[in-house]
Amino acid sequence: MAKILFLITAATHWTLADGFRQPAGFWAEEALGPYAVFKQAGYDIDVATPGGIPPTADALSLTPEFNGGPDGAERTKTALREATELANPLRIEDVHIEDYTAVFVPGGWGPMEDLSGDVASGKLLSQWLASGKPVSLVCHGPAALLATVDADGDSPFHGYRLTGLSNAEETANGLADRAKWLLQSRLEAELGAEYREGPIFEPHIEVDRTLFTGQNPASAVPLAEELVKALA
Repeated sequence: MAKILFLITAATHWTLADGFRQPAGFWAEEALGPYAVFKQAGYDIDVATPGGIPPTADALSLTPEFNGGPDGAERTKTALREATELANPLRIEDVHIEDYTAVFVPGGWGPMEDLSGDVASGKLLSQWLASGKPVSLVCHGPAALLATVDADGDSPFHGYRLTGLSNAEETANGLADRAKWLLQSRLEAELGAEYREGPIFEPHIEVDRTLFTGQNPASAVPLAEELVKALA
């Protein structure tokens, strides 16, 4: 059966400019929504993280506030327990691209801490793009593309049209003025991306060749659905 790889942060915090460690991880909605879409479409799922460390869901993403109330929070926690692949991730270095149809990178603040500078992750995504198979990232997930920039400032993703969490959204989150850097700014300045954004926290996706990106948590399921259509 065809498989999709989830490349997920192993970080449990995001270090801000003042040294404060903001609790983080992956954002549950951005992993579990697409997970359900891919499973429904008949795909198997593998997970890979830096060091093969089981990923941590941001505790904030499991609260009633971000799940439409207590019942929604319980459903999210149940879905998290049932996504058993998360408990046994591969090391990124052990991934074989030929085993997979596509790669999907959920967001959360965690990728800002580790995937943005993870050499193995950057190498894998560069090779994935060269393979012609889809690369899909959502919200803060596109931070992983920054690790594809080499010592000469070049990246195979240079000039691609994409999206990701906007500076306006990080400002709305209340952390923009405390961050060491902002995702949109670095994607534009260092990756040379053609960044596009929609209204804050509303679904927005961009597809450029084999690069699929979503702007925010609300974009995760539409992005996964678009990827499934492209793979059909």
